[in-house]
Amino acid sequence: MPFGLDASAFAAFFQVIMIDLVLAGDNAVVIGLAAAGLPADLRRKAILIGIIAATILRICFALITTQLLALGGGLLIAGGLLLLWVCWKMYRELSVSHADEHEATEALANADLNADGSVAGKSKKKSLKSAVWQIIIADVSMSLDNVLAVAGAAQHHELALIFGLGLSVLLMGVAATLVAGLLHKYRWIAWLGLVIILYVAVKMLYEGADQLLGHTLPMIPLIKGAPPVPGVH
Repeated sequence: MPFGLDASAFAAFFQVIMIDLVLAGDNAVVIGLAAAGLPADLRRKAILIGIIAATILRICFALITTQLLALGGGLLIAGGLLLLWVCWKMYRELSVSHADEHEATEALANADLNADGSVAGKSKKKSLKSAVWQIIIADVSMSLDNVLAVAGAAQHHELALIFGLGLSVLLMGVAATLVAGLLHKYRWIAWLGLVIILYVAVKMLYEGADQLLGHTLPMIPLIKGAPPVPGVH
């Protein structure tokens, strides 16, 4: 294969890209919803604060999470359980009405996308302070979710891990509005990302249990080309 990558490495890269795309878009929508009830000048400031905070948090969590997941089975199981919760949260968020998501997309783009004469005009009014706190609290949770999912998908491939963490920062720092609009238009991308994160969660639970049990579990190829369970022959 090109670049010296095998099928499992390509599978890891694909999973990482989809996870980054979906979770960066999800984070951007949350930031947009929090800022939607602000006047235009404050809205831009709140969105900028939110994107900078999310970028910094991703870098900080990456330094911690990747080291923790390498320590053993118990932490892999804990990470898998946390990702299952992320899947449930994503499922609920995907059920949010298109009207609310449209308000978030308008706020991020700072444009009247539906030509109703206002930008996110239907959102509840709020202060800059309350919007920023809402954004930061959401950023903490969602940045950890993103780093954990990327680390879980790419833990056997360091190049995919580095690429995934870099892409995550790039998407939030540069292309948050574009990604949010893409996921709003093509809903199936978000559902595909949810399935991939669910797969990563199950894989982490399986590998963690296998390590705790002394590598006695049989190999179960959940996805063709996925990285093999370590220590199982």
